[in-house]
Amino acid sequence: MELTMNNRSKAGADTRNPAHGLNPLDIDALIEARHPDPFSMLGLHQTHQGHVVRVFLPNASGVSVVDASNGENIGSLACIHDAGLFVGYVTRPCAYRLLIDWHGTPQETHDTYAFGPVLSDEWLNRLSQADPYAVMECLGSRPVMHGGVAGVRFAVWAPNARRVSVVGDFNTWDGRCHPMRLRHNAGVWELFVPGIGAGTRYKYEIVAREGWTLPLKADPCAMQSEKPPSTASVVSDADAIDHYAWTDEEWMVTRGGKQMAQSPIAIYESHAESWLRVPEEANRGMNWHELAERLIPYAKGMGFTHLEFMPIAEHPFGGSWGYQPLGQFAPSARFGTPEQFAEFVNRAHEAGLGVIIDWVPAHFPNDAHGLVQFDGTPLYEHADPREGYHQDWNTMIYNLGRNEVSAFLIASGLAWLKRYHVDGLRVDAVASMLYRDYSRKACEWVPNIYGGRENLESIAFLKRLNHEMRHIPGAITVAEESTAWPGVTAPVENGGLGFDFKWNMGWMHDTLHYMQEDPVYRQYHHHLYTFGMVYAYSEKFVLPLSHDEVVHGKGSLINKMPGDRWQKFANLRAYLGFMWTHPGKKLLFMGGEFGQFAEFNHDESLHWHLLDDAFHGGLQKLVRDLNQLYVHEPALHKLDCDSRGFKWIVGDDNGNSVYAFRRTDAEGSDLVVVCNMTPVPRQGYRIGFPRGGRWIECLNSDASIYGGSNMGNGGVIYAEEHPSHGRSQSAALVLPPLATIVLRAD
Repeated sequence: MELTMNNRSKAGADTRNPAHGLNPLDIDALIEARHPDPFSMLGLHQTHQGHVVRVFLPNASGVSVVDASNGENIGSLACIHDAGLFVGYVTRPCAYRLLIDWHGTPQETHDTYAFGPVLSDEWLNRLSQADPYAVMECLGSRPVMHGGVAGVRFAVWAPNARRVSVVGDFNTWDGRCHPMRLRHNAGVWELFVPGIGAGTRYKYEIVAREGWTLPLKADPCAMQSEKPPSTASVVSDADAIDHYAWTDEEWMVTRGGKQMAQSPIAIYESHAESWLRVPEEANRGMNWHELAERLIPYAKGMGFTHLEFMPIAEHPFGGSWGYQPLGQFAPSARFGTPEQFAEFVNRAHEAGLGVIIDWVPAHFPNDAHGLVQFDGTPLYEHADPREGYHQDWNTMIYNLGRNEVSAFLIASGLAWLKRYHVDGLRVDAVASMLYRDYSRKACEWVPNIYGGRENLESIAFLKRLNHEMRHIPGAITVAEESTAWPGVTAPVENGGLGFDFKWNMGWMHDTLHYMQEDPVYRQYHHHLYTFGMVYAYSEKFVLPLSHDEVVHGKGSLINKMPGDRWQKFANLRAYLGFMWTHPGKKLLFMGGEFGQFAEFNHDESLHWHLLDDAFHGGLQKLVRDLNQLYVHEPALHKLDCDSRGFKWIVGDDNGNSVYAFRRTDAEGSDLVVVCNMTPVPRQGYRIGFPRGGRWIECLNSDASIYGGSNMGNGGVIYAEEHPSHGRSQSAALVLPPLATIVLRAD
C-alpha cells in the first residue's frame, strides 16, 4: 500500500485548530463535497501536533485506525462534525486500515485517501495528446492492484467540472464520500477505491463549474453497463476480457485474405435482439450463448461468409435498434456479459464466419445520464446547435474537431477490434458526417473555415480512423455513404477516406425502383438495372439490401415485388439472382432470405413459421445456393472491383426486359448470366457466348425446388458457331419467366 502524507508548515498549522488541523472553511468544504483538493485534507497528514488521520464517513458511529501489517490499533478518531467527519492522531505513520462501526455493524477497509495517484505522468501526457490507446488503457473503470491492495481504478475526462465523485452501491450513491483527484494537465479525474471489484455498479456525480450538480452520469468509457432500462455503469472484469482464452488463431491469421476486394463476402445482417425471441419467457431476446447455438450454424448453413449486427454497443432505447448508443465501449447487457460476447465471436470464427458490427460515430442521444453537457459544458458535442444538434434524429453531433473526442471514438473502434476480435466496422451515417449542410436549410448550418460545406474535421477523423485500423491485421471498415463523395475507398495516402468498402446505395435504390415497376412498364426503366455498371469500379462496393429498406412503411422485400403471389416470389428470386451475380459484395437483412411479408419489427421474432410454405422455403434454398455459387465460383468475386471481370452481352433489350452478361476471373473461369424480367417465357432467345462448346446451367431461379415453374434448358446447352452479339459462338436459350439463369463453361 502506498502511503500519502502531507507536511504542514508552521505558518499553516498556526491558523488551524490544534485538535484536528482543520479550519471551519475546510470543514464546510469537505462535508459539502466542494473542496478543490480533498486529498490535501483527508487521509494521513503530518502536523505540528503529530500524525493525524481524517476521514469523511457519513452515518458511521465510530472509527479506529489499525496498522495494516499486524492489525495493531494505532489510534481512535473523534467525530468533529455530525455529517460524519472523523479526525484523530495515530501513534505512528504507516500503512493503515480503518475499523468502522456502522451502528453495530463492523467493517474493516483501506482508506481511499491514503493512496497516491493511479495514472502515471506518461499516460497523462498521452491522454493530453489525444492518444486513443491511452483512452483505451486509462479511462473508465478497471480492477487493479494499487500499492499491494486490490480495488478499482476510476478515471474520467471532465476538464470543466468543479468536482467529480464516483458513486455506487459501495457508498450508497453519496457524492460526498468519494470525490476524485483532478490531474490538471489532462483534465482527467481519477480515484482508486479499495475493496471493490468487478460487478460493482457506479456512476459519476459531477458539479459544473457554476456550482450546480448534474444528473448522475454513466461512464463514457465503461466496458460494461446495467441492462436497460437501468443505466448505471458496471466495473467489468477487464482482466478476463484482456486474457480471454481465444481459440480462433487460424481465423485471425487468415482473415485478411477472406476480406479482400478479391474475396467472396456475403453478409447476413441481423438485429441480435429480434432474430429469434423466446416466447415462453416474455418474448425476450436471446443471449450471446443462445445466439451462438442458433444463429451461427444457421448463417453458416445458409452459406454466408459474415454476420453483421446492427449496433450492439449499449444504448438506452431499444427502439433505436442500437443507432443511438451511449456505451461506445460496452457490449449491450441485453445479451449478456462482455466475456460472453467474446465467446460468441470466438465461436463464429471457429465456424468460419466473420463478425462485423455497425458502429455509430456520427451522433449520440441526449439522455441526461449520457454524454450531453457531460461536465456542465458541451464537451462531446458542438456548442452551436447548427453544428451540434441533428434535427432528423433528435440527437447530438460529436465535436470531432476536438482532439479528445476524436481519440475517444477511435479508441472505441479499436476496442471492438482488439478486445473482441471483431473483424470489421460498418460505419453508420458517413454522409451526415461529411457535409455540414446535411439535411439542413441554408440558414441552419455553419460553413467551414474556407466557406465550404465539407466537414473538414469529420474528414480528418475518418482518415485517422482508417489509418489506425490498418494496424490491426485483416480488419476492415465499411462506409454507409449515400452520396457521390469521391475516394471513399481510396487509400488515405492517395487522398481518399481509406475505407475498405462502401455500401452502394445508388445501385440498391435504382434496382429496387426497377423491381417495383409492373413488368409491363419495365421496358421504360431498363436503364435502372444497367446504370450501376457506369460507376461500378469507382469504389469498392457492397450491394446492400439492408434493414433500412424494410422499415418505416417501405414494405418488406417480397411486398415490394409486383404481381400475384407467384409473381412476387418469382420477381424476388430473379432479383436476388441478379444481385448475387452482379459485381459487388453482398448484404441481405434477416428475413429477406425467406421472403417475410411483414416489415422488420424489433419487438418480434422473424416469422420463421413461414418456412413451412413451399414458396418461402424455396426462396431460402435459393439464397443458400446463390451463396454457395458465389463463394465457389471465382468469376463471381475475384474481379469484383476490376472492370475485366464483367462485360455486357445483352444490355439494351428493353423491349423484352432481358439482360445478359459475362463474369470472369480472367484466368479461365467464365459464367454467363441471363435475366428475364417479365413473366413471358422466351423460347429460342439467342445469346452470344465467349466460347463454344458445352455450358452447364448451374443455377436457375425458376427451378421447382425454389418454387418456380421449372422451365429451363435441361441443365446443359451447347454454344455453336453462330455469330451473335459480336461473338462468333452463340446458343438459343429458353428463358424462364421472371428468372435468372447462370451458365458455366464446362
